[in-house]
Amino acid sequence: MKMLKLFAVVAILALIGQVFAAAPVSAQDKVIKIASQSPLSGGQSLLGTAIRNGAELAIIQLGKQVEDLGFKLEFVPFDDQATPDVGVANAQNIVNDAAILAVIGHLNSGVALPSSEIYNRENLVMISPANTNVNITDRGYPTVNRVCGRDDAQGAAGANYAVEELKIKTAFVLHDKTAYGEGVATFFAQALEEAGVEVLGFEGTTETANFDAVITPILAQEPDLVYFGGIYNQAAVFFRQAREKGLKSQFMGPDGMDGSDLAKIGGEAVVGLVYTSAAGPASLYPAAAQFVEDYKAQFGINPEAYAAEAYAATQIVINALVNAIKENNGMMPTRAQVAAAVRATEDFETVIGKISFDGNGDPKVATYYILQVASADPEKWGENPLITSVQAPSPLTAKEMMGN
Repeated sequence: MKMLKLFAVVAILALIGQVFAAAPVSAQDKVIKIASQSPLSGGQSLLGTAIRNGAELAIIQLGKQVEDLGFKLEFVPFDDQATPDVGVANAQNIVNDAAILAVIGHLNSGVALPSSEIYNRENLVMISPANTNVNITDRGYPTVNRVCGRDDAQGAAGANYAVEELKIKTAFVLHDKTAYGEGVATFFAQALEEAGVEVLGFEGTTETANFDAVITPILAQEPDLVYFGGIYNQAAVFFRQAREKGLKSQFMGPDGMDGSDLAKIGGEAVVGLVYTSAAGPASLYPAAAQFVEDYKAQFGINPEAYAAEAYAATQIVINALVNAIKENNGMMPTRAQVAAAVRATEDFETVIGKISFDGNGDPKVATYYILQVASADPEKWGENPLITSVQAPSPLTAKEMMGN
């Protein structure tokens, strides 16, 4: 009788042990999260929201690939407010959540650079849809990647167009004093000078409301072209006020101009502005028509620049998760395993075309687009004509092609 009671107790304890052992697996260990970081509030939320929406749409449409392997996939967006301190604080919260295995972001290079230091320390992979500053990938971190091009090539492409097609002889270059704005403006100005163009001024400004002190010396010099390295919400105010003051120069800028709010804020003053972008018009992408249709159906708005790139970045993450899970015999992969699977991306078909990463996380070949603002109507932003585009290998790829 005592033996029967003993067996009963052992059996009960075993059952209790199974219940408690199984609970964490079903409640936590089977959840994988993908985070995003971009400005969801403030003056740059137009593009930041596009990044979040692009990532979310990809997870909605493609998440079943991970779920079919027995995991629940969740999306957790963070608002970095286009501010480095906020991005870093968010990054710390992100790495503290063990279920987060990848980050899609950021919009601003000045936010991505310090935030990615935290991701990298914790082996958490980041794929940026929009960060073009060269130092994003030139640090050589195994966790940092991007699907867009770089500012050294973007600046050179813009300068070449200004010289060869616009036939400018003089230019005044402004920037917003951020890592992104100053970086791309520097490459643009250097390329102009190498081509023999006189750069009459190279200045940074954090002004957002009254640009009189900036415009007056530019007016006195009457440059053929004025370039603003920065983001649309600041640049549009400058361009509008400059036209109101009588400045007749050709306006130009980098991909930070690529948002319908440039037209909304700048109005007729920005019609004719030429801008370069590392994000192609949706009409150029083979899968664009369906993406635009799905995006508008899901969110009720037109996709802005870098929405498709965020979708593509998330496609790569999901593919990497699937590969890492399979290579780990169906078990939860580590962050390092996911990062390695992302970096191994080769000829992977995305909504913006095939992507292969080089050893630094740059696309082996990137396309740079030159477009012109055609209308002051923000609803017609997607109709801005593509003037031309150029392709350029990443620096690492170029070295490999030369045999170095």
